[in-house]
Amino acid sequence: MATRIDLTLDCADAQLLAAFWKTALGYVDEPPPAPFTTREEWLASFDLPDDDPADGGAWLCDPDGVGPRLSLLEVPEPKTTKNRLHIDVRVPGHGSTAERWARIRAEAARLVGAGGSVLAEFDGHHVTMADPEGNEFCVAAAPA
Repeated sequence: MATRIDLTLDCADAQLLAAFWKTALGYVDEPPPAPFTTREEWLASFDLPDDDPADGGAWLCDPDGVGPRLSLLEVPEPKTTKNRLHIDVRVPGHGSTAERWARIRAEAARLVGAGGSVLAEFDGHHVTMADPEGNEFCVAAAPA
């Protein structure tokens, strides 16, 4: 059995990025682990320092349970260089190269509307984008 992974993204504003990535991936807020009924209750169980706010993170999951969970954690230091790991948002569907490229560009436009920005287009293949805090990701067609 393969090992499952979660992705954790450091950020300045967890709620801003949570809204973006929920839109980009179709994810939802992950419920707190049992037996806790709220995320705040769960966080309180760790006896965190006073300067570590309960809203300094967001936890997202694929509602179908297929994709990796995504944790967004606020940190004091800003992003300074290109990501060493990035997310590829895969657009479903088959068809000609032109049809796939049209879907990729439409998804990139949708994500610009959600707060992302286009960094570069590689005609017919993928679009490199950034989320609202500048974290790079790509929009490409799903493998055939």
